[in-house]
Amino acid sequence: MTLTDDDKAAVNQVLVDYYKAFNTLDAQAVGPYFHEPSQLVSSAGVVPTATRAAVAAAFQPVLEALRARNFGRSELTDLRLKRLSATTVIAAGVAVRRKTDGQELERAGVVYLLQKTGAEWQFATVVIHDADDALRPE
Repeated sequence: MTLTDDDKAAVNQVLVDYYKAFNTLDAQAVGPYFHEPSQLVSSAGVVPTATRAAVAAAFQPVLEALRARNFGRSELTDLRLKRLSATTVIAAGVAVRRKTDGQELERAGVVYLLQKTGAEWQFATVVIHDADDALRPE
């Protein structure tokens, strides 16, 4: 099953908007991009986020730590999209985090499992992993 141009554009827009929200370092701003329920997966374990309030609570310490490290912005690179079903898309890439002066702070591989509910795409699962193990564009 191929990803339609409309769905590809919609998923890309969700990712662009999410990164803008993330870059504000406001934990409340990232919540609307997550399905209720959702989950976050990283080397620290699996964090179930049943509500947007739980998403904000999970993101708060991460965003505070980034602020303390002079975080300026994060951008998604090497994006790959694949439709898994009519209502599910997987997006994978590398999140490049930069300091306020533009220097690279860190990289992380990211996988977003997006679910379409109505006309809206939201994250059902977000997996953070080592950037070296990221899926690369073909």
